[in-house]
Amino acid sequence: RGDGIIWMDETNCTGMESTLSACRARPWGINNCYHGEDAGVVCSGSAVSTFAPVRLVDGPGRCAGRVEVFHNEKWGTVCDDSWDFMDAKVVCRQLDCGTVVMAPRRAHFGQGQGPIWLDDVRCMGTEAALSECRAKGWGVHGCEHGEDAGVVCS
Repeated sequence: RGDGIIWMDETNCTGMESTLSACRARPWGINNCYHGEDAGVVCSGSAVSTFAPVRLVDGPGRCAGRVEVFHNEKWGTVCDDSWDFMDAKVVCRQLDCGTVVMAPRRAHFGQGQGPIWLDDVRCMGTEAALSECRAKGWGVHGCEHGEDAGVVCS
């Protein structure tokens, strides 16, 4: 339970904000609350380190290329079934590469090798990492490397 001024009320975040104060809310300090309604969060340490790392390879730079994800101590590719801008947006965010420009399919940046780790990836666009998005199980796919997904970020 806090004490003192209650700064935010009716706070509504989309998940895209970089700070809590950027969320939609009543004007700063205007509220109809009491401290029994104070909100809190519980963080799980550095959750970002639990996300599967991603990289973009065989493109013109670090922010464009074939999508590869690290799982079970191996880099593998992502199949392009249902691959779209929302999926690419999450990759750009995870790599701190700006906004998505393109979500190319059909091995636009060449065919990868090794496992195809993800298929039917369906991101909402608000996830912090590709491994948070819905997909078939790791390594479950009906694909070949000619269907490797790519990303071009700004």
